[in-house]
Amino acid sequence: MEYINSSLETPESLISLETNEVQTSSTSQPFIEANTIPSSLSEIKKSHIIPVYIKDNETLISHTDFIEATMEVVNSVYIDQKVLQPTVRVSHPMKGRIPEARNKAANELLDHEKTLYYERMAFAIEVPTIQGVVGSNTLSLTIGGVKSYSLDNLYNRKGADEHFHVFIGFQNKVCTNLKIWTDGYLGNLKVHSVGQLAACIRTMVENYNAGFHLQQLEQLSKYSLTEKQFATVIGKCRMYQHLPYELKKGILPLLMGDTQIGMVCKDYYKDSRFNSNSDGGIDLWRLYNLFTGANKSSYIDSFLERSVNAYSLVEQIRFGLEHKGACWYLN
Repeated sequence: MEYINSSLETPESLISLETNEVQTSSTSQPFIEANTIPSSLSEIKKSHIIPVYIKDNETLISHTDFIEATMEVVNSVYIDQKVLQPTVRVSHPMKGRIPEARNKAANELLDHEKTLYYERMAFAIEVPTIQGVVGSNTLSLTIGGVKSYSLDNLYNRKGADEHFHVFIGFQNKVCTNLKIWTDGYLGNLKVHSVGQLAACIRTMVENYNAGFHLQQLEQLSKYSLTEKQFATVIGKCRMYQHLPYELKKGILPLLMGDTQIGMVCKDYYKDSRFNSNSDGGIDLWRLYNLFTGANKSSYIDSFLERSVNAYSLVEQIRFGLEHKGACWYLN
């Protein structure tokens, strides 16, 4: 067993299997689904153009740069571990054509006459030799990020802020749901260069406490909701979006919409892995997986922030069970 970057005792659920194996491909099972299609680092690198700033025609940090900078950090920090190739999802294609084809009809364009890049991209890099077990589910260390050019001002010039979202956490191997919390998430990272981006990712990865994160996840399996309490939570989640501003003060914001809350309610009965018990009860670990599973239907823009919010919500419910009356979603 090996523990990563922590002075705490290694939890029994954290497993590290040292290996010098070469990189292999990650699972094709998606970690996010809504409005995205699968891609790969090689496809992006070979076939996608790179956006530029309009004022000086200098390139922005490309999706390729982002993924490769993260891979370099991961391979250098976890030098003795097996690191898989990234799983990549993209959305919002930005299509164009070369000048010579400007007068052609769209259906007459040849492949070499088309240009393409995707405005939004999400990726995840798995380190399968660093694992944890929570609620009989195997979790694997995962690092990744989201890039959306819609957040950047392309009418500027080189040196302007470029926006990124990066994370480190665990992925549940039975469902590919990501487990992310605030200590492993940079939600509004602004940088000016690839070097600065890599430095920020390295700081996040090196400061991440994998063992402590697993300990917190393990706590969720020790607390349960009755069917009535679950119904109260679902009802309060639906109510939150419609509360007057003054009433929302002091309540943990809920970032998931009615679509996701509806999926949680449906899977409470129908999910084969995380559904409720015969008496209607459900432990918080399974509830958390229902939320992270529903979050896979979120768009790239909100995916990571909602993932962090799902943990915060379930953790507050746990705190409310431990300290009665301390959680609005339970009362």
